[in-house]
Amino acid sequence: MHHDTSLIDIVAVGLALAFVLGAIANRLRLSPLVGYLVAGIFVGPFTPGFVADQEIANQLAEIGVMLLMFGVGLHFSLQDLLEVKWIAIPGAVAQIAVATLLGWGVAWLMGWSHLHGMIFGFSLATASTVVLLRAMEERRLLETMRGKIAVGWLIVEDLACVLALVMMPVIAGLFGPEAGGERHSFGSVLSSIGWTFVQLGLFVAVMLLVGRRVIPWVLERIAGTGSRELFTLSVLAIALGVAFGAAALFGVSFALGAFFAGMMLNESELSHKAANDSLPLRDAFAVLFFVSVGMLFDPKILLEHPWQVLGTAAIIMFGKSAAAFLIVRAFGHPKATALTISASLAQIGEFAFIIAGLGVSLQILPPTGQALVLAGALISIMLNPMIFMLLDRWEARHREEVQVQPEPEVQPGPPLQAGNHAIVIGYGRVGSELANVLRDRGVPVVIIDDNSLHVDRAHAAGIPGIRGHAASDKVLAEAHPESASIAILAIPQPLEAGEAIAKLRALNPALPVLARAHSDAEVKHLLAHGADGAVMAERELAYSLAEMVMSTPAYRYANRGDVAVPPVPNTGTW
Repeated sequence: MHHDTSLIDIVAVGLALAFVLGAIANRLRLSPLVGYLVAGIFVGPFTPGFVADQEIANQLAEIGVMLLMFGVGLHFSLQDLLEVKWIAIPGAVAQIAVATLLGWGVAWLMGWSHLHGMIFGFSLATASTVVLLRAMEERRLLETMRGKIAVGWLIVEDLACVLALVMMPVIAGLFGPEAGGERHSFGSVLSSIGWTFVQLGLFVAVMLLVGRRVIPWVLERIAGTGSRELFTLSVLAIALGVAFGAAALFGVSFALGAFFAGMMLNESELSHKAANDSLPLRDAFAVLFFVSVGMLFDPKILLEHPWQVLGTAAIIMFGKSAAAFLIVRAFGHPKATALTISASLAQIGEFAFIIAGLGVSLQILPPTGQALVLAGALISIMLNPMIFMLLDRWEARHREEVQVQPEPEVQPGPPLQAGNHAIVIGYGRVGSELANVLRDRGVPVVIIDDNSLHVDRAHAAGIPGIRGHAASDKVLAEAHPESASIAILAIPQPLEAGEAIAKLRALNPALPVLARAHSDAEVKHLLAHGADGAVMAERELAYSLAEMVMSTPAYRYANRGDVAVPPVPNTGTW
């Protein structure tokens, strides 16, 4: 019997190839997005070999877009934006306008219509949040004022793209090919836009009045059941269900509905758990989204339209970056801040693909425009680390100038009293309990965690905290391992823990290091990377429960020698 396996083919081959090429890109210190896009090129119709089903890929990509937008809404922070609103809002709006006009100019030189040019230019105006956050985290800039400005700037760009998702179908209906060349009066245009905002307003009202109460209430009840799979399923059902309902009932796009679902969930106390539980599926479909985008790229455009490709890349890497630099300087910020913002915005990513894809589907952007956007994204994302490298060298040469004019930074929390302190990596359920116990017993503690909420919670408890990945050299250096008395890795990720242990060993070979494990294989891995001991949580829980059992009246005499209790096996664990 013949079975149609197109879906299995694209999921299996697409994910496998994306994994290999993403790992290679990461090894080359590039964003894994480059690998995912190249994987799509390899399985697309414009390269020899295996060709995936484009229609199925587009449907998977649509789910990826919804989950991506759900994640954006889930992490949307109005507070971060309000902290830097005086520069982020006008700066981002002006920079978007400049990039759009530059893109329109390139499109005009190619003989495109004004509508095509404006959509093309707008798709070049927004930077990738994934690429920016990675560059900022590597340089420990997220908690500085320039890091706050960059993140706030991107929040404004994201909101502009959300608004574009609402307006593009209206524009296509009024001025696109579907309008049939019909001339519209100012009143009819205003009426169409007004009706769209009425639908949007109804949807927002329903979400604020009903969703704001119902969604957190549902999550709390499901969390109370103690079933993790039900909780994960409820999160995904809310994300996709709200997106579908928004499109079916209010005519709002799937992406915008998912974004609002994430925003409503963001107000729940369970938002962090919701984000963690939905993360694996969001990541998987996001990868398929980038693979499907890569499938649309025809490499021949590099040969057929080389000057247009260079012009597109120049707008992304120099045009809008120069505009951002001048805007930041005009607001009186130091040159280092202006250069950091410029380097952060010298690339495009997720929203550019979403805008360009929607433009092609609505026939208000030619397919060549989408190919140019993708070419510009590949070039800019690949070269962005090099731009930051040049920025690092410039800062090293002008360090004295930067120190004379220091930029204000966000308060980092309680100061670290370096010397004979304990480094606790991970401030989750285990790490927070451990840090509190050590502090209560007089041990100076500093925690490292890549989750800002965990670090804020540590600061509120009076514990010095460092935000960042434990395997980062700069993050570990801030914890002063050379003068620490011990390091404890309370994170449940053995690969990251092993890498951090190896770096701690290099910084202080005499430092005692303990780690957390969940299997014998993880214990072996951690010990091989230099840990002095590894505690396997399940085994220690079993021993603790056994001790409690043996202290009950029925078995109390067994502890007096009537029944022999086997000793704990020596497996290298503590």
